[in-house]
Amino acid sequence: MVTFVKVCSGLSIINNFLKPRVDLLSVPNRGRKHYVVQPRKRIPPWLPKQTRVMYQENLTSENANFVKETIDSKYGKRDAFSGCYSPLKVPPIEPATEWTPESRRTGVIARKIGIYPMWLKNGRRVLTTVLHICDNHVIKYIPPEEWKPMIATRHIIPKRKLGCLVVGAESTDPQKFTKQYCGLFTDAGVMPKRLLCRFAVSPDGALQPGTPLYAAHFKPGDVVDIRGKTIDRGFQGVMKRWGFSGMPATHGVTKTHRRPGNIGFGSGKARVLPGTKLPGHMGNRYRVFRGIRVLRVNNKYNVIWVLGQAIPGETNSLVQVYDTLLPRRQRKVAPYFPTYIPNDDQLPDELLDDDIHPFDAPTIEFQPEK
Repeated sequence: MVTFVKVCSGLSIINNFLKPRVDLLSVPNRGRKHYVVQPRKRIPPWLPKQTRVMYQENLTSENANFVKETIDSKYGKRDAFSGCYSPLKVPPIEPATEWTPESRRTGVIARKIGIYPMWLKNGRRVLTTVLHICDNHVIKYIPPEEWKPMIATRHIIPKRKLGCLVVGAESTDPQKFTKQYCGLFTDAGVMPKRLLCRFAVSPDGALQPGTPLYAAHFKPGDVVDIRGKTIDRGFQGVMKRWGFSGMPATHGVTKTHRRPGNIGFGSGKARVLPGTKLPGHMGNRYRVFRGIRVLRVNNKYNVIWVLGQAIPGETNSLVQVYDTLLPRRQRKVAPYFPTYIPNDDQLPDELLDDDIHPFDAPTIEFQPEK
């Protein structure tokens, strides 16, 4: 018996490999829906592309110094505590508006420094989180007629029309960003910011572009909400992700010590119900910590101390701080509205809440009874 073998050239093999496989495409899916993995949205849809492709420009030291001097002359030297002043923007003017309980003002962007203990006047020790208001400036104001938040697309009619203020934090080198992104800061006249956030404000709480925001925006005793992205812990099991106790270590348990166990079928349906606590990706989600009281404000270094240590985000991450939206924790005393504008009356460097024990005050002393 003779077997004939057909020898094909390398080009014919490649052409056969590149032909569309009709037999694979014609397989029915039997009614199953294909799951399309959607990538996570790293940049908001309203924000243009930030960074550009860096390439080696081979600049000499003299040319690099010249570029730095040009940037400093155009935008002003950067000040990490008080922000940078730019000759392109008009000096901030305090708006002639009065605060009302229905008014809503902007928030600030702060960097989480860490945990710091403080003591109350009754001797109790509390833990606080230190937040640094890092180089905040108002970039843009969007009136209520032009701003369409996500709530309008969910068939929910808002009770009142609110505008939007775009606030930026931490000035950086303009050479590291795209031309389109740097164009957002032309009207404000400040250097490109590392992070931009939007805050819903009432029309009377609008601010002109370029207005700096300081730690004096808040007073000791104010109640704020803090929004940040939680720590990204990757794929975790149910014990770490949801706090399950796990299975016993002995007594016949085999290879199921950290397993979730029987998840059940809900109301008799043979499927996993949405929201079932199972292993999966943990963290890297925006969460809001509401009803946090401000205990201390340092106007010299633009630092605030808030009560609690469960602020979302890891150390050195940026968070958003704004007035609380809880109805029972609303303020009754007028704040600096729409924000604090420096004037001739200088504020003290340290402002403490009434319950905080001052460091320069004497310690608690017990007088003997007569």
